[in-house]
Parts: sequence; C-alpha cells; structure tokens
Amino acid sequence: MIRYEVIVIGAGPAGLSAAIEAAAHGLQVLVFDENAKPGGQLFKQIHKFFGSKEHQARERGFRIGEKLLAEALGLGVKVILGAQVIGIFAHRQVTVMQGDHMEYYVGNSIIIATGATENVISFSGWTLPGVIGAGAAQTMMNIHGLRPGKKVLMVGSGNVGVVVGYQLIQAGCQIAAVIDGAPHIGGYGVHAAKIARMGVPFYLSHTILQAHGTKSVSGATIVEVDSFWQPVPGSEKNLDVDVICLAVGLSPLAELPRLAGCRMQDNPLKGGLVPVCNQYNETTVKDIYMAGDAAGIEEASSAMIQGRITGNAIAHQHGYIENTEFDQCHTKYQGALNQLRAGMFKRDSRKETGLRYTQEGYTLSKTLLTKGFLSTSELSVFPGIPTEVRRRQGVTPIIECTQNIPCNPCQDVCPKGCIKIGDKITNLPVMSASSCLGCGLCVASCPGQAIFLVDETYEDQFAAVTIPYELVPLPGEGSKGVACDRAGIPLGEAEVIHIRTTAYNDGTALLTMKVPIEWAMEARFFKPDHIGEGG
Repeated sequence: MIRYEVIVIGAGPAGLSAAIEAAAHGLQVLVFDENAKPGGQLFKQIHKFFGSKEHQARERGFRIGEKLLAEALGLGVKVILGAQVIGIFAHRQVTVMQGDHMEYYVGNSIIIATGATENVISFSGWTLPGVIGAGAAQTMMNIHGLRPGKKVLMVGSGNVGVVVGYQLIQAGCQIAAVIDGAPHIGGYGVHAAKIARMGVPFYLSHTILQAHGTKSVSGATIVEVDSFWQPVPGSEKNLDVDVICLAVGLSPLAELPRLAGCRMQDNPLKGGLVPVCNQYNETTVKDIYMAGDAAGIEEASSAMIQGRITGNAIAHQHGYIENTEFDQCHTKYQGALNQLRAGMFKRDSRKETGLRYTQEGYTLSKTLLTKGFLSTSELSVFPGIPTEVRRRQGVTPIIECTQNIPCNPCQDVCPKGCIKIGDKITNLPVMSASSCLGCGLCVASCPGQAIFLVDETYEDQFAAVTIPYELVPLPGEGSKGVACDRAGIPLGEAEVIHIRTTAYNDGTALLTMKVPIEWAMEARFFKPDHIGEGG
C-alpha cells in the first residue's frame, strides 16, 4: 500500500488548485483523474472568466488550465491519469482502478474534487442521436474540433446554455432558439446579449415536447408552459434542427464522500446531495475534504478558490504552516470567494424570479431578462451610458453592463481611469469624465463583451462603432456587411473600416464599422455575408 500525505481525487480546477496550495507548503501530493487529460472542464472553456485579477478574470479557461497544470507539476505534484477511484475505506484507504488492475493507496488527508455530472430531461425521442448535453457539445467542439451539427435547439438559458450557444455559433452552427421553462433567462444578461444580437430568439416559459427523426434528430417541437409547468394546448412550435443540446443544470458527483461515510445533506442551492462540510471544506469524516462542484455547484473561479482554502487548511492541520500564516491565507481566500458569491446571481437569490432592481436601485431591464437584449429606452438610465453631450466629444465607451455581476477588468485596464467600479466588484461600472483614448482595452478585456466604442464625430452623418468580434474568418478592412441591433435585427449596410488584433486581446478582435450616425447607439453586431440567419 502506497502512502501519500495528500491524495486529491480529480484534476479539475478545484483539485489542481488544492494540490498546488498543499504542495506549495511542502506536502507530498498525488492527484488521480479518470480522464486521459487533466484540467477537468477548463480545457473545454474557451471563454474569458469573470471576477478580478485574483480570480484570473479575462483569462480563457483553457489557458488557466495550462497554468494550473504547469504550476502543479513544477511543485512536484504527481498526476496519474486514467485512474478511476472506486472507493474510500477506513483509515483513508483509496482503491484505484488503473488499466486492468487495482492499486491501493492511503492518504494522511484526502481531497475529493470529482466535479459534477450533467442533468438530463426525458421527452419523446430523447434517446435519438443528436440529443446531447452541453458539456458533450463543448468536448466535441473545443477538444476534438468537431461541429456537433448544423442547426441547434438549446434547452436551458443558464450560463452554460448561453455560453455554449455562443461557442456553437463560433464553431459554425446556427442556433434556432434557446428555450427555458422559467419565465426569466437564468444566465448573465451579458452572455445572453452576445447571441441575441446574432439573431438568436429566446422562448421562455417553454419546454421541449418531442424530438423528431428516425435514425437521428431531424426536428423538434417545443411548447409553452403555464405557471404550473403544464403545456399550453395550441402553443406548439416546430423547429428545423439536427441537434438538441441540453443545458438543464448540473448535479454534484458526491458518491465517494457518501461511500466514505461522510454525513450528507440534500441542498437544492448546491445542486443536490452533498456532504456536510465546515468552513475549511472538511467533511464529518476527519481528514476527508471537499473542493469544487462535488461540494456544491458553482463557477470554476469559485472552485479554484475553494481548492486553495482546502489545501491551506490541510497544510495547517498537519503542521506545515503556523496559525498566523494560515489565518492570513484563509481570510484572503475566503474574501475572494465571497466576492464571487455576491451580487444578484448569488446562491440564495439565483432561484428568485422577483428581482426588480440592481443593488444601486436601478430598475432591471425586462427585455434583457426575457429576450436577451437591452432596449434603448431602458439602457439610457444606467451609469455606464454616457450622455449625448459626452458622446459628441469623440470616442466614447458604451458600457452595457446592467446587472450586478462580480467582474472588474474594465476598471483595471483603462489607462485613463474612464471606468469606475470601486472596491465592490459587483458594482455597476460608471463612466467618469476622463477623456477616452480609444485604445479599446476595455472592449477586448470585458468577459461579457458588453463594452463598445462609439465615435459620433467620425465623418459627417456617419459614426464609427467598435465591437468585440470572435468569429472566423475575420472580415477584412473595406468589407461590406450588415449592421444588426441588440435584438439581431438588421439595420442596413455597414463597412468594416478597421480590424485590430493583438496578443493582449487573446483572440478578441476589435472590429470598427462605419454606420449612419443614427445607428451609433443601435449597431452592435456586424454580420458578414458568410453568416446565415441566427448565427
């Protein structure tokens, strides 16, 4: 039997972060993962993260995964892949299936960071090829370079649904619709807005009734549901799709702590059955700890900080750090975690449907909550929208961030201090009186792609609008296309006058288009000729 000071089960964001923290304090750490590659979900995630610098905001998930893996290996962490942990027994004995044989290990401490599994819903035809989970779609696209299909129905409007919907468009798919049984979009409004301005419709209070096809999906029928979640007769709609993508939530993978004898609780706010843990993520079984989605469903940024908290606690428990250093680290990590858990999307409010105001007192956009885009009349009241007088002075950032999301890269990157958020990262961004350089750093760094540059002084009767652009191929300067508004409705012809791509932008091009001046506050997407309807 092989002994290690710390055994981590799961090489995802939480597990690697916990391993790094423990190893950095001098502990001998071994990590098991059943997959062929480490990193968990991170290597599927090509979008930029929210938060602040300490949360690795504006970094893409796969780059964060690369950094975590390199740091862990550099600290001497041993990672064994293709290793399935099938049980944790008395005295922290771990049984691992490696290939066709069993191996037996024992850990002074064990960290369970097994992540989560995708939920599914059943409906007529749900077993047809072409009905896939959102995670499977990400794996196909971002790991294997395969397009799941041509036209997709996305079931679920949470962050996973809208983020994967955007990535499907990047992969060349069209999104026929995003549906959700709830009356409001569940994910961040900025994520929904990305696909709404590409023409993707949202059908809320709708569910899927049937998948059509014999050998594979050839269509779908959706139906409206009432307040009791019952189908409304006569409200059926048929959609021409070849993929039905399910993004209907996640459930913690918590079988191992249950088998280890940890006390469990059914906690809907954490996604289901999870072990009871203290503030240091230790379960009711001494020296067995949790981290990440296995302890409760959250974003990957939160999982990484949870891993740090766990690794720090174990180092202290086994005498590798003194009380003062431990307390300082724990306070720092807990503070960072609390920031991510604040705002209108925190655990205890994400299920509420009665949210009407931001924490500053602004009325939330109803069209953003129900259709995925901001109306011009609603937009004008928010502090990130400059006045008409200010816009006439030259290049001006238009910050269409109207929900209390934990994120502040725009404030950090602005060299002129034009954008203010303050110490509380869930505050809405505010435009200051400083003059904008037009550098576009805020546009490129915004994880929600919610910042645009408008120059109403570009030419007589014409404005220049700079937008974030992450589709390929990039249109060249001089290209003609169609400018679309926030709802994806074509406004008319637009011309690309400038394209900026730099390493700092990390794949986000800054596309500047020339439009009639009356469209300056409306044009938010450029549709080249090669992009069809809905994407």
